[in-house]
Amino acid sequence: MSILHDHEIPTGFAMALAQNLDALNAFSRLDESARGSVLARTRNAQSKAEMQKIVDDLL
Repeated sequence: MSILHDHEIPTGFAMALAQNLDALNAFSRLDESARGSVLARTRNAQSKAEMQKIVDDLL
């Protein structure tokens, strides 16, 4: 089962998750609605630092 279902994952977020397995595991445990909310935040991120904050918030 895909953790993304019908959601596209932004490349920067995928790269950040690949570097942080704890965050990846936390993201995969979220329900579909929560994952969608996180992905919406990632699409609005304007910098690498902002994307990193989203990843850090998963922990």
